[in-house]
Amino acid sequence: MCKIALLLCYLLLSASPLTAGKIHSGNEPDEELNDTVRLDEVIVTGTMPKVNLRNLPMSISVISGRQIDERIQPSLLPLLTEEVPGLFITQRGVMGYGVANGAAGGMSIRGIGGAPTTGVLVLIDGHPQYMGLMGHPLADSYQSMITERVEVVRGPASVLYGSNAMGGVINIITKKQQRDGSHGMAQVMYGSYNTLNAEASAGWKKERLHFVGNIGYSRSDGHRENMDFKQWNGHAKVGYDISRHWKSFVDLNISNTASSNPGTVTAPMIDNDADITRGVTSLAVENEYANTSGAVKLFYNFGTHRINDGYREGGQPVPQRFNSSDQMTGVSVYQSYSFFAGNKTTAGFDYQHFGGEAFNKFPDAANNEQLADTSLYNIAGYLNLQQTMLDNKLTLNAGIRLDHHQVNGPEWIPQLGASFTPSATTVLKAIVSKGFRNPTIREMYMFRPKNPDLKPERLMNYEISLMQTLLDHRLSLGVNLFYIKGDNMIQLAMTDGRPLYVNSGEVENKGFEVSASYQAMPNLRFSANYSYLDMTYKILTAPEHKLYVSGNYTIGRWNISSGVQYIGNIHTTLTPEPQQESFLLWNARINFKALRWLGFFAKGENLLGRKYEINAGYPMPEATIFGGIRIKI
Repeated sequence: MCKIALLLCYLLLSASPLTAGKIHSGNEPDEELNDTVRLDEVIVTGTMPKVNLRNLPMSISVISGRQIDERIQPSLLPLLTEEVPGLFITQRGVMGYGVANGAAGGMSIRGIGGAPTTGVLVLIDGHPQYMGLMGHPLADSYQSMITERVEVVRGPASVLYGSNAMGGVINIITKKQQRDGSHGMAQVMYGSYNTLNAEASAGWKKERLHFVGNIGYSRSDGHRENMDFKQWNGHAKVGYDISRHWKSFVDLNISNTASSNPGTVTAPMIDNDADITRGVTSLAVENEYANTSGAVKLFYNFGTHRINDGYREGGQPVPQRFNSSDQMTGVSVYQSYSFFAGNKTTAGFDYQHFGGEAFNKFPDAANNEQLADTSLYNIAGYLNLQQTMLDNKLTLNAGIRLDHHQVNGPEWIPQLGASFTPSATTVLKAIVSKGFRNPTIREMYMFRPKNPDLKPERLMNYEISLMQTLLDHRLSLGVNLFYIKGDNMIQLAMTDGRPLYVNSGEVENKGFEVSASYQAMPNLRFSANYSYLDMTYKILTAPEHKLYVSGNYTIGRWNISSGVQYIGNIHTTLTPEPQQESFLLWNARINFKALRWLGFFAKGENLLGRKYEINAGYPMPEATIFGGIRIKI
């Protein structure tokens, strides 16, 4: 602990992490390298209308488009694990997170998330992404190629987003064509374990009409036998600017993933395969005037799952195959209005209808076993008030939501916060917020531990934070202290001799997060972040210590970046005997721009060759190397 503290002090004097710089979406000219945090950064996730970062009481991390491009990662999640303090996402291999038993991609913020992830809400352009039956997101669905930027709310956001936003929100904001004309990009990457990623994108705009589209293919043999992964994904977004004040968008995002689970090293699995299709389509109409702004958003999420549970060596194949189809239909309406100077009042309405069908399919269809065929609805209204006063130095924020679940009835969710700006370079924040999560259809009605009498999980979050810029805004610092207390957590318990989900769990987490960014020179920047999590009740795959340090240097046509991540005291198992892991990872990347339209890149991960596990029994690959080519038109 002392060594970590000394290292942290050194980093605060010389380094950086959490950047929120200019967006680079692939269709704009290269800009001067400057990714330091701006206190007047415009945010769309922490509050429905756009608002400056300094006026929001909650903690928000922003990952820019250029950071995403530089990282050369097909999936967004490894980048978020590094760059966002307090956020951790589990992995099990070189590519692919998988589903069901042995899956990775578990997301937690400050220890809140669950397994599978139902306590962190993933959004694409503000639309919820969780599955209708299972109630959790699918990690393999979130690709870098469609993403313009990512905003992460660290802490409950249930006032605006309801259930599942108990631990926080990850909002993936997709690209759009900014200028008249067209652009195109293609990229191919190949590396260790016969891993291949290929993707192409195009954009077009003429006056009011604009379009972007992406298609990608990824595959890998995996670093263990029976760990194959293959995925196709595509995204299309069409926008039409109705007038200067009104805009509309239609989009479709779809992916098909085939993955194999090899089982633990001590109990290998054969033919444990999954074929998953996920999709979301939406229609949004937005308005923005001097004193009012808002939107109407309609969305439809759908998916199918076909899973072979496989068998262990020496065992017999199971005759049945798990099949499911699920969907979620929703509408979100909000409007913000400024009634007087410094005021922003937002009223909103949400409706969701979700469910689906699941069954075990046998060779003889007459023996099929139905697991679920149901749907539920959820309806909510909320009001959020923001008032700036004292010459724009003090901003007060208060919100209330009434959320009504078809089975569990009404739930009140309050939030109260303040932001104080004593100078142009200093911001102090405080917030008290409630988070909650309704039980999923899986927990209530599917599989043997089901319990239809489950109640919502609830927690309260208390937080204070400081944001500071120095050295003519080249150095940015952030410190957050938080305390989380919750009960009614859903956990598995033996009741009358059988496993049953019950509301018996508790959570009590406290800790702090530190972030810094330093633009040493126009072509040289450093970043660092550290989070400490003290859990009264231990939680799987939530690290006690998480540290990331990185640097990025550009000279001529070359760009070189590297990062080191330390994960300390992460529980991989809690029963029968608790087991912890600690490990240090070093990654590096190099880009060379041979021509304006042609570039080459290479990257190495876990270059120290560390042996470690995040999911118990699933050793991660040692050093891996990848290289590729990128063409821009």
